[in-house]
Amino acid sequence: MQLRYTILYVDDVAAAVDFFTTAFGLEAGFVHDSGDYGELATGATKLAFSSTALMRELGKQPQAPSITAPTFEIAFETDDVPAAFQRAVDAGAIVVQPVRDEPWGQTTSYVSDPNGYLIEICSPVQLPSPG
Repeated sequence: MQLRYTILYVDDVAAAVDFFTTAFGLEAGFVHDSGDYGELATGATKLAFSSTALMRELGKQPQAPSITAPTFEIAFETDDVPAAFQRAVDAGAIVVQPVRDEPWGQTTSYVSDPNGYLIEICSPVQLPSPG
């Protein structure tokens, strides 16, 4: 089995795709003509968006994310966290945690997208040497 999609429920799929392409430099993939579904090219696992209206039509009851009580986060890894963080903020991301160096050797920062989803922008984790 393979993790293929992470799908975020949003009111405006086109706006979410536009934000993520601008804020994080991701490439738009497939966007359905109905406007109810869109994907970003992110490698083997796609970051996708489905409209809350479509989910309600399918009998689901999507809830809005809460930046003050998140249940998960999306993490983007980069070698230049300060530049990526600033790009996201310039595109309209809301600052949750400014860039900081962590005791374990990783640089992290957190923003929220306009829908309230928590997004980490971080450097690669430095794994300990074996032995």
